[in-house]
Amino acid sequence: MLIPLTRKIFENLIPPVATGAQYAYYWGNAQSFLKRLLISVIAVVVIWLMSPIFGQGGANLQLIIGIFGALYWLWGPVALASYRNWQCRKYQYCGFWQGKVVDVYLTEDLIGQEETVNNEGELVIVENRERRINLEVGDKTGFTNLLRVPLKKEHKKIKRGQVALMLVMSNQPNLSRIEKVSDIYIPSQDVWVSDYPYLRRDEFVDISKELKQSKKQPKETPRRRNRED
Repeated sequence: MLIPLTRKIFENLIPPVATGAQYAYYWGNAQSFLKRLLISVIAVVVIWLMSPIFGQGGANLQLIIGIFGALYWLWGPVALASYRNWQCRKYQYCGFWQGKVVDVYLTEDLIGQEETVNNEGELVIVENRERRINLEVGDKTGFTNLLRVPLKKEHKKIKRGQVALMLVMSNQPNLSRIEKVSDIYIPSQDVWVSDYPYLRRDEFVDISKELKQSKKQPKETPRRRNRED
């Protein structure tokens, strides 16, 4: 099932400014915070060293830029999340998609390598691997999408054949070519599968309930295969 949604609904589901969940995603852990804090310190030092360039007349401008740079640790996550939202909102059309879980399986993906020295003084390369869930969803038209994200405890409840919902984005009015997809929602298990929380999830769930009650079943158009990590 594929139901086109209005631009107003699209912009409500993916707002221009970061939501709380999106801000938390880019806030990251303590290491991420320290990196942003270091950038803030460097920015303040650079702006201070540029005092001769600003001169006395540009003192106010220098102060404003300095405050802006000093607070990068705070506003950085907002900028990153808002940019990621824009990458979705640049598409002209969107639709509510309903299909089923075609396949689900786990993998261990290599996410990085570290060089260390063992007790014998030999150089050893340690591989950092992460368990991920590979979720493939599809519908009767032949459209499929593969999403690969870090494994969470609640993902273990997902099985083949379960109903899957998501938002799809396109530059075609009839959504004949899907360019990007959002989080995947499994309503029977109340489980979300996503690396980044694109949607206002409570709003999306409400829309899914409204569409289910209205029992609208528009004719689906063939769409090209899309695979996204």
